[in-house]
Amino acid sequence: MSGHNKWSKIKRAKGAADAKRSKQWSNILKQVSIAVREGGPDPDSNPRLRLLVQNARGVNMPKDTLQRTITKANDKDAAQMQELTFECHVGHGIALFIEALSDNNNRTVANVKSIMNKYGGTLETNGSLSFLFDRKGVFVVPRKADMNIEELEMELIDGGLEEMEADDEYLTLYTAYEDFGNMVKMLEEKGIEVESAELQRIPNATRQLDAEAIRKVMKIINLLEEDDDITNVYHDMEIPDDFEEE
Repeated sequence: MSGHNKWSKIKRAKGAADAKRSKQWSNILKQVSIAVREGGPDPDSNPRLRLLVQNARGVNMPKDTLQRTITKANDKDAAQMQELTFECHVGHGIALFIEALSDNNNRTVANVKSIMNKYGGTLETNGSLSFLFDRKGVFVVPRKADMNIEELEMELIDGGLEEMEADDEYLTLYTAYEDFGNMVKMLEEKGIEVESAELQRIPNATRQLDAEAIRKVMKIINLLEEDDDITNVYHDMEIPDDFEEE
């Protein structure tokens, strides 16, 4: 899975900005609403909610903010959030897989269509592009000085670890979709701190574009990410190292 560490570094760097953090909080809170409705308000008996509480802690969300959302989501009269996905082609054959959480499907669909129409993108039939991405469990673990990385990697294989990437600050762990829960359980049992644990869509292959084309596609992605209903936008475009800072 070459190149994924670079992609995850970019995502973490973007997440450091205040605007991005606000978006992260919004996304987590929407997912919390769904998790509470599906499994109840107690993180101890609701694994999905427990993970989200952990992710909220990783982006420094105030406890009061999180608890208000849990309480509100447990109210039967509260607005219900729904999960939506969109599959699109944009310029230069780049595929986008878009995930959204919305309390108004018509609004979300209209917003995505508007961006596609304005910038020459095509909204495809659901399922037509999903084969271009593998759904993986991705865990970001702060690296501690006393960690024996090689030993830990061998131990985590029993939890479904497919690949581990390490830099000076973080370990990034990848599992198959079906092993996500196993890895959550193993990390909890070992008392290993997790900054985030998510299911992400990793492209099977990436396309190389020139600098101007990359900027045009990124403009579309940024517009989508600015929409409050959009939680994730995945693409199969290769981003060179010299674009990280930009």
